Amino acid sequence: MRLFRVLAKLLHLLLHIATGWWTIRRHFPQMDNAERGRQVQAWSQQLLRVLGIRLRVSGTPPSQGPLLLVANHISWLDIAVIHAAGYCRFVSKADVKQWPVVGTLATASGTLYIERESRRDAMRVVHHMVESLRAGDVIAVFPEGTTGDGRSLLPFHANLLQAAISANVPVQPLALRFVDVHTGALHFAPSFVGDETLLGSLWRTLSATTLGADVLYGPAEHAQGRDRRTWAQDLHAQVQALRTSL
Repeated sequence: MRLFRVLAKLLHLLLHIATGWWTIRRHFPQMDNAERGRQVQAWSQQLLRVLGIRLRVSGTPPSQGPLLLVANHISWLDIAVIHAAGYCRFVSKADVKQWPVVGTLATASGTLYIERESRRDAMRVVHHMVESLRAGDVIAVFPEGTTGDGRSLLPFHANLLQAAISANVPVQPLALRFVDVHTGALHFAPSFVGDETLLGSLWRTLSATTLGADVLYGPAEHAQGRDRRTWAQDLHAQVQALRTSL
């Protein structure tokens, strides 16, 4: 019965992804950016329901930009969880764009891509982020630069914060975690760190029956004269405090 339940969820997931792909191909060209954002949020909320993940949001998600969100990074699921709480554009590693189906979904949701090993490309992405922020977008970044184990917070890279400084826009810290909805303990089914594979993480997530996702938004703030490295350290402390308060 357990195997049957997991396979049924997998089939439902594939159908949901196919529906999203079809919506992008068929309807997105006729939509404005606001309607696309609403579609992405609704699709992400349904994705969590398909996976059986309970979403709990605390604090105030941004209703409009310009704003830069900074969040801790645990899993491939993080983007869907944050989208379900409130639509934003993400900065993601460039190879995601080439992933079958996933790349189409990510690009349609407004993702900005970065070659993480290239300092020159980081400067290019910061330039595009500044343009998007000045146009009123909400952009989200994972300043750890990679996924963590969910127990601790890796140091924050400061490069992308330059976009908020250059555009003179606020930054809002965001903390997320995956939990057992019955006990409140950390749940590691969606973990995607180290040698863990995407397939293994997906199978554990599909197999989980008590998985919840918590998202907590802190207050937005301006740089107030801080350089990007100092600001990154302060935001790291704020995200850490939010994580422990969840």
